Amino acid sequence: MLSDDEIQLMEAIFDAGSLSRAAASLGKAPSTVSYTLRQIENRFDALLFDRRRYRLQLTPAGALLVREAARLRDDMQRLTRRVTQVARGWEDRLWIVTDEVIEFETLLPVIRDFDALASGVSLRVTHEVLGGTWEALAEGRADLVIGATNEPPSGSSVQWRELGQMRWVYAVSPRHPLAKAKAPLTAEQLQAHRAVVVADTSRRGEGRAYGHGAGQPTLAVPSMAAKIEAQRAGLGVGWLPEARVAGLLQRGELVAKAMAVPREPNMLYVGWRASDGRALAWWLEQLNEPRLSRRLVDGLDRYA
Repeated sequence: MLSDDEIQLMEAIFDAGSLSRAAASLGKAPSTVSYTLRQIENRFDALLFDRRRYRLQLTPAGALLVREAARLRDDMQRLTRRVTQVARGWEDRLWIVTDEVIEFETLLPVIRDFDALASGVSLRVTHEVLGGTWEALAEGRADLVIGATNEPPSGSSVQWRELGQMRWVYAVSPRHPLAKAKAPLTAEQLQAHRAVVVADTSRRGEGRAYGHGAGQPTLAVPSMAAKIEAQRAGLGVGWLPEARVAGLLQRGELVAKAMAVPREPNMLYVGWRASDGRALAWWLEQLNEPRLSRRLVDGLDRYA
């Protein structure tokens, strides 16, 4: 394979279009550049530059050699950085899975602060819903989960702690029949009206959905943002995060309804597998900060 100096020489010849100009740019004698090029061509038994034209051009074989040699050089440099990084206690990659109820925008300042560490750790952030969040951690598809909305699985090898409580409000569109119904609403009153639920992403079983009665028709949507919009449009009813719809309630675009059986606040959790990695330790320290925890749990009121 080509050394760094040989790759640089080949690239200089390609850019300059002649041996003399390439030699000048490299600060070498033209004879040295010509000799080195012949040595490379002899090594690969291939013509690497077409010399029949005024301006030297790479042959297909030469273009392949330069391209792949440069790629391998870059790969080796990246590998060297990663080995050094892991030797210093940083993970190669940290996979973070948030429950869908956590809004990605609330994590942006944390990611920015993490980038400032220049650790070299690659971040991957994805989301799951309900049972899918803990399942991702249990199956090795996450190193850290943020905002899991149901209790940690019993007997699991994962570690966890509480993030904070999310409060809920039962909300309907002012155009929905339940908007003018006498409160508190009972389970019998809800039975005839479709509930909007966020679909569980668990791969085990049929998944679960919360906030609707047995036998109540449902509309399953992909996200909490979609659930808010569906209820705002009068397509169904259900529980919504109180802090995220405060603006809609204030403007009357959603109507809060008292319920015969109120919903208790949900405890959200942070979960992880035991690790000595510095990146995971850093994230856990940040998530222990009360203001960040509150911001993650409350989310953003986009309607204020």
